[in-house]
Amino acid sequence: MSINPQRIFDISNEQDFETVALEVFRYQASCVPVYRDFISYLGVDPAGVTHTSQVPFMPVEFFKSHPVTVAGYQPEITFTSSGTTGMVQSRHLVTDVSLYVQSFRKAFGLFYGDIAEYAFLALLPAYQEREGSSLIYMVDDLIARSGHPFSGYVLSDPASLAEKLELLRQQRVPVILIGVTYALLDFVEAYRLDFPGLIVMETGGMKGRRKEMVREELHQRLCRGFGVPAIHSEYGMTELLSQGYSAGGGLFRCPPWMKILLRDINDPLTLLENGKTGGINVIDLANVHSCAFIATQDLGRMHPDTGFEVLGRFDNSDIRGCNLLVQ
Repeated sequence: MSINPQRIFDISNEQDFETVALEVFRYQASCVPVYRDFISYLGVDPAGVTHTSQVPFMPVEFFKSHPVTVAGYQPEITFTSSGTTGMVQSRHLVTDVSLYVQSFRKAFGLFYGDIAEYAFLALLPAYQEREGSSLIYMVDDLIARSGHPFSGYVLSDPASLAEKLELLRQQRVPVILIGVTYALLDFVEAYRLDFPGLIVMETGGMKGRRKEMVREELHQRLCRGFGVPAIHSEYGMTELLSQGYSAGGGLFRCPPWMKILLRDINDPLTLLENGKTGGINVIDLANVHSCAFIATQDLGRMHPDTGFEVLGRFDNSDIRGCNLLVQ
């Protein structure tokens, strides 16, 4: 059994999504051993699944204990999760990294336009300190495609970052600054800017460097420090090849090949309606050769306009790098 991955990025409406998602489900139910076994243990017959609301979502923890990939495929690259010493890391065996590149390039274009129009700065010391970061892989590509002479990584030198941002502001260059939360906070405690056109995108997480903060307080501090009206955010993780983005207020949206559903925290096989709080299930069709149907350890709430909030984490779940914002 095979599937044409390029169809994923041609999805333009709900009907297209349903059609392709069910094809991906049947492909993975047949060809991804760990997912096939999971479905079997639940007593689900793949032939009887006729809508994505009936698809079983595999716990994200399986990426820590099993190779989640199509049988017989060899990974081109392995992305690993961040974590504290002694924590078991998730491993995403990516058999076709071009799907990841297509996913983040196209999603970035949908939400922000042509990367070549921006100077792209990255303040990501915690991610650069380890290997296997999918975020660093994406940022490397965006920096290269930006082409602006100032684009690049900004190390632990707040004075240099402040100088670059001020020059870019004076030159009226569109700028995106993506940063790990604690490093952005460190910067605004040392410098205060007035750069309303700057896009500040926080990736979430304090990496054990600072006390966790509620999103509202965090974003207020960053808004004051950078002189911007809102803080953007990225919702992504090692186990996904796609990301959701928020342009402010903590309300995320997904590209057309990605979808969020909520499950009952007491009955994980039951899905919830909009407006209720539950566990976040993700359909990421870019995960065509691993598992596209993942039950995360995040808590969230759906909104009628298809946006979603991330409200925190399940109790006793491992600390993860992206969007660990306690509400």
